[in-house]
Amino acid sequence: MCGYAGFALGAAGQSLVDEALLGAMGSSIRTRGPDAQGIWKDQDLGVGLVHQRLAIQDLSPLGAQPMASNSGRYYIAFNGEIYNFKKLKRELELLGYSFRGGSDTEVMLAAFEAWGLEASLPKMTGMFSFALVDREQQALWLVRDRLGEKPLYYSHANGHLVFGSELKPLMLSPYMERDLNPGALALLLRHNYIPAPWTIFANTYKLEPAHWLRFNLRDLSLPPVKESYWKPSLSWDLHMTADTLHEQLLPLLKGVIADQMISDAPLGAFLSGGIDSSTIVALMQEQSSRPVKTFSVGFNVPGFNEAEHAKAVASHLGTEHTEYYVEPADALKLIPRLPEIYDEPFADSSQIPTYIVSQMTRQKVTVALSGDGGDELFAGYSRYENFARAFAARRRTSQHLMSLVPATAVARFTRLLKANQSALPLALVEEKVRRYQAAYAANNARDFYRTQVGYWLNPEVAVRGASPLHYALSDCELRTDVTATLQWCDMLSYLPDDILVKVDRAAMANSLETRVPLLDHRLVELSLRVPTAINVQQGITKQPLRRILYERVPQTLVDRPKQGFAVPVAHWLKNELREWADDLLSETALAESGLLDASLIRQKWTAHLHSGHDYSFHLWSILMFQSWFRTYQRI
Repeated sequence: MCGYAGFALGAAGQSLVDEALLGAMGSSIRTRGPDAQGIWKDQDLGVGLVHQRLAIQDLSPLGAQPMASNSGRYYIAFNGEIYNFKKLKRELELLGYSFRGGSDTEVMLAAFEAWGLEASLPKMTGMFSFALVDREQQALWLVRDRLGEKPLYYSHANGHLVFGSELKPLMLSPYMERDLNPGALALLLRHNYIPAPWTIFANTYKLEPAHWLRFNLRDLSLPPVKESYWKPSLSWDLHMTADTLHEQLLPLLKGVIADQMISDAPLGAFLSGGIDSSTIVALMQEQSSRPVKTFSVGFNVPGFNEAEHAKAVASHLGTEHTEYYVEPADALKLIPRLPEIYDEPFADSSQIPTYIVSQMTRQKVTVALSGDGGDELFAGYSRYENFARAFAARRRTSQHLMSLVPATAVARFTRLLKANQSALPLALVEEKVRRYQAAYAANNARDFYRTQVGYWLNPEVAVRGASPLHYALSDCELRTDVTATLQWCDMLSYLPDDILVKVDRAAMANSLETRVPLLDHRLVELSLRVPTAINVQQGITKQPLRRILYERVPQTLVDRPKQGFAVPVAHWLKNELREWADDLLSETALAESGLLDASLIRQKWTAHLHSGHDYSFHLWSILMFQSWFRTYQRI
């Protein structure tokens, strides 16, 4: 795991490749790769790369980057792991290629020379983001892995290109424009994350998962070529049974975990005690000759503590377990650093315990496996069943009639009839009504889902100059049933843009590599063939993973309602974090960016403090933007 950055200046900038700038860009993401910095530049092409190394495979200097292919045609800066590189290496050796060291990067470069980039990508199993310079074709490629485990940002404007693993190095360069994107801020308020391809900055983008971009280094005024290189089948296998799935899933998952346990650096795993992480750890321990190192965090707040369950699972499996209990003081200490860690506004509050467990884990290991992805692959979220039921019932006569009445009138009526709504300002009740009306009007499961998963239904009303932006949830494909559609929508947006961002930034801020076995593309392809009736039986989700786990861990240790990796933000905002929040949500502070309409935001803050209603999810996105803006307006 590493980090990289670079820029290309085009023909007009051939003499301007600034090595000091490259060094500064790399240093800004040093935690992604604290072991070494490498710089390469080509004055004739007007291009430069910087790489920060976290040594995992081949700890010798032979694994250093940027790395050149044997012929000198290709130069690469690479972040990630290619888990099947030894198999590819054997194939390439049969073709006559020889290797100096034992890194996967060297194998990648040989593959590109042997087969070309486009033919090589389908052969590679792993997580990756990289920049590749083809000196022969005078082209630069930016490539991101199939599921979006590794990030890639770029800005292409005014005949210049700048790119990197995070936004920090781009912001240090003179080649990136710094205007904010109001539409992206509105998406943050809607989802608590900014989905690809957008970023908080105009003219700066995230490359979507499973895509590559190719730039012409001879003329950077030309638009890049952009293509997707992986599109799995979304059709169910109607002949599949629970037994035939088990026969395929178990050996594949065990093999994936075995491959991802290969490391020249110390390795462990996150363990929450839930189905996903417990399954990963159980299969790790089954294939390990010594106790696996496992790590979890908990909270001394009822309803938020999973650490006791993780400890019980660890004890049963015989792992070497470490746990830490998060206190409000930990959050207070960490919150000022969140803009630095996450680079752009990011508002999934479980970012706090994710950082803390990563910090704790890095004290003992350099690589950690996680159980992320199980909910999306095997229909684990309770909201899937709830939304499927609500979608089916949305055309009931009473609801349909309510959708025809003006929202303001319904809101006034609601405040009269429901005592718990009377304490809210009319605008907040009307906002809830509009959400219901939008849901009733939805013509398909995707559009219905989009109305329900957003925190601010119409965030454009709170962001000046914002207009709706197109992203994955705008048109993700409809599948065989509602649940399958929601799973696919989450795989395209929530998983890469929230879950994987949260884990990547928290881990990399602590120089910890994380690996996600369940997101091996072969497992994803298999999961997409599984009918919902196999995943969910009698209301119990993730049946395929449960079957594997129950053979190794007593059911009583892991069967409980899903909690998620939540933190008690609603409580903290009324107590320990109130002074911090009061400052950021003041009229003066909300006016600083010139983008936010303070009125509705202040109403939600007041309602959260005094009405008994929980607006913490709505407010956290505002607070994260405000905190980020104060930090980065000074750079």
